[in-house]
Amino acid sequence: MEITSRYNPSKIESKWNTIWEENATFVADAHSKKKPYTIVIPPPNVTGILTMGHVLNLTIQDILIRYKRMGGYEALWVPGTDHAGIATQVKIEEKLRKEGKDRKKMGRSAFLKEAWQWKEKFHERITAQMKRLGLSVDWSKERFTLDEGYSNAVFQVFKTLHKQGLIYKGKYIVNYCPRCKTVLSNDEIEHYEEDSYLWYIKYPLEDGGFITVATTRPETMLGDTGIAVNPGDKRYKDYVGRTAILPLLHRRIPIIKDRLVDPEFGSGAVKVTPAHDPIDFEIGKRHNLDAVIVIDEDGKINQNGGPYKGMDRFEAREKIVEDLQKLDMLEKKEPYTHSIGRCYRCGSVIEPELSTQWFVSMKDMAKSAKKVVQEGEIKFYLPRWKKVYNHWLDEVKDWVISRQLWWGHQMPVWYCKECNTEVVSKDKPEKCPKCGGKKFRQDPDVLDTWFSSWLWPFVVMGWDEKTDMLKKFFPTDTLVTGWDIIFLWVARMVMASLKFTGKIPFKNVYFTGMVRDEKRRKLSKSLGNSPDPIDLIDEYGADSVRMGMMLITPEGQDVIYSKSRIEIGRNLANKIWNAGRFILLNVVEGDKPNIEDISLETVDRWIISQTESTIKEVSNAIDNFRINDGARLLYDKFWHIFCDWYIEMVKPRIFGEDEYAKRSAISITLWVFDNFLKLLHPFMPFITEELWSYLPGKENLLTISEWPVLEKNLIDKQTEEKVEFLREVIDNIRNIRGEYKIDKKMKIPIYIKGDEDRKKLIKEELEWVSFLTGLGEIQKDINPNIVYASSVLKDIEIYVPLGELIDIKQEIKRQEKELQSIVQQSDIVRKRLNNREFLDKAPSDVLENAKDKLRFFEDKIEKINHHLTVLKSK
Repeated sequence: MEITSRYNPSKIESKWNTIWEENATFVADAHSKKKPYTIVIPPPNVTGILTMGHVLNLTIQDILIRYKRMGGYEALWVPGTDHAGIATQVKIEEKLRKEGKDRKKMGRSAFLKEAWQWKEKFHERITAQMKRLGLSVDWSKERFTLDEGYSNAVFQVFKTLHKQGLIYKGKYIVNYCPRCKTVLSNDEIEHYEEDSYLWYIKYPLEDGGFITVATTRPETMLGDTGIAVNPGDKRYKDYVGRTAILPLLHRRIPIIKDRLVDPEFGSGAVKVTPAHDPIDFEIGKRHNLDAVIVIDEDGKINQNGGPYKGMDRFEAREKIVEDLQKLDMLEKKEPYTHSIGRCYRCGSVIEPELSTQWFVSMKDMAKSAKKVVQEGEIKFYLPRWKKVYNHWLDEVKDWVISRQLWWGHQMPVWYCKECNTEVVSKDKPEKCPKCGGKKFRQDPDVLDTWFSSWLWPFVVMGWDEKTDMLKKFFPTDTLVTGWDIIFLWVARMVMASLKFTGKIPFKNVYFTGMVRDEKRRKLSKSLGNSPDPIDLIDEYGADSVRMGMMLITPEGQDVIYSKSRIEIGRNLANKIWNAGRFILLNVVEGDKPNIEDISLETVDRWIISQTESTIKEVSNAIDNFRINDGARLLYDKFWHIFCDWYIEMVKPRIFGEDEYAKRSAISITLWVFDNFLKLLHPFMPFITEELWSYLPGKENLLTISEWPVLEKNLIDKQTEEKVEFLREVIDNIRNIRGEYKIDKKMKIPIYIKGDEDRKKLIKEELEWVSFLTGLGEIQKDINPNIVYASSVLKDIEIYVPLGELIDIKQEIKRQEKELQSIVQQSDIVRKRLNNREFLDKAPSDVLENAKDKLRFFEDKIEKINHHLTVLKSK
């Protein structure tokens, strides 16, 4: 059997990726009679490389799709990428700036040419990364959100919604990012509690005196067109109806009353800036206040800002405060913590801006989307996310879908240059339906990226052409995504699917946690804590990275990543390889995985029962989306049950002279290994496919083999209990050998007291028990003249005659010396923990480490004292 002594991931991964691709292994057949199982990939952005979050998300999807494929389903996993309008345009503009180029000077056509070149470069990089990870996607069905076919579907949806009056143009306060230079929806804003100030500004009254107004944004006072107080605030009863003078710009502004004013905020009087605050906009509409825009698209003060024109908004804030102080119009400022919205892409502070944009009316679609989740048509894992989902739908606002970008689906809206009539059309109209004019200009904005991706589950299936693929594989079965886009994407996909297909887009949604570092910070390049997954794959192998991530992933919670944790996966891969190599090197012609027509010993029935239980538990874990539990179960059962115990248990037979016993042991071991390779395959596809190819009688690929069939009659709890008892006996004898430093080469005699059936069981299984413990004879009597170490188990007591195995006096000296050393170390740690200064100043991890050390020393002291009592008993 030619199998290398060391596992070489890169060579094996390259080999099997090529074989799977050449055999079109993962291409799904829309005409298959098998039951379908479908996943559509959350499309990665064409902005760079995959992250550890992608690795987690994609690995979970691959586990599900491989599991279902092996379970007899026609499994389809559709890959694709997203054009990611804002993120991609920002990256391209950064590249152009480094080259000394300017987007606006280049023009739209030249910029888009650059963008498509960027897309090709990074699309190729991302797909190569996905292949390195071993993803069993159907590459023949790959989609991109700016593909021609996809774009046609986006247009059809826009046209339908516009015709129904659900897409409309309106002038409202929107969120604007001065750095990305585009509007954002409410759900694209990340809010942070930040420390700032509350400034109290005195506004002179036209008829004498002044009114004090509190604000967190002095720079926007340049656009004030009113002052408002709450109708029930008696302090300002005599102020309502009077006129104030705007400091610095000397504009006359009315004092009004409005229920939206919080009398507990600041002074109780607020400035009203309708063009730069959503609440002020509502107040302004009710009271017919002018809306004066004072901050431009670059985040600078415009011509309406008087002497502050051209200043950055935060520079203007400092200058305005300084000028107010000089004029004695700044009453005071006080520290104030409040929520500040930042762009989810670049982190810039968002500027509320009055702007004419395109919107989608959401309320009716939101009701339908809420209903299918409430009624259980769509299930969330974990169910707690239903509450978050429902709350958003209850409070949903109309969705601003226009973006001031060039990269994306340009608005399919044209304006007649003669009469300004709007025409919705994918291509330039031939003539104006109103005046017959033939000259048009297209709306320069593009659609929000999420407007294309909310159609993803059905458009990738060929919805616009009513394909066989759509008929077979839609609705899809499972969506795996992060909880952070439950609004941006999940809810919107449900809305769109119900609206345009009449069906739910998916049956299950599995929400992953965020991947964070050991300080619980989100992984990011700026913090230097975000590794390139390909570097990890190069170092450890894809299987190790995949399994390592699954083993550290708690269900529905954030994942705490560290490179050292990935080593868990690598260690398991090495264990699998070494176990496979040991088994295969002992295989001869005629051997095969088999448990039929073989005389089974107790340990054989035990491992068969354990294997069947593992099949049941792993299948149940995956079926119920407890995939992390399935990973940990496999790790424990393969490593600690199969390798650490069963393979060791059967070595006396494998290395023995009885040929029948040897061949039987190999057949059973092969059968167990065969099943574990199948169970491990969705988690670790490369190493399992490689080792499977070495197993006798395997002609097909593991990835299309059948998932192990559970045979409940082979689960034998009585035998499991017997072997668990014997393992406990072995552990106790090993502990005694280790604690009293008994020579490894020396056979240990024992005396057993207690239940006769237990004693009989030990004698019946003595061959392998002795092999694992170095056990000698079982004595008939206790020698009252020598020292014994004892261990109490269920129904029996085991005694080991130390007086026959070690020098008691020397062992007493050794243990007393060790005790003295540990007592000294424990005293040092205890002294630190009794030091108030240390307790007050030590970081929590240092404090916990000290407490753990003390507990360890105290346990050790207790154990040594017990040993000394035993040793001195004679």
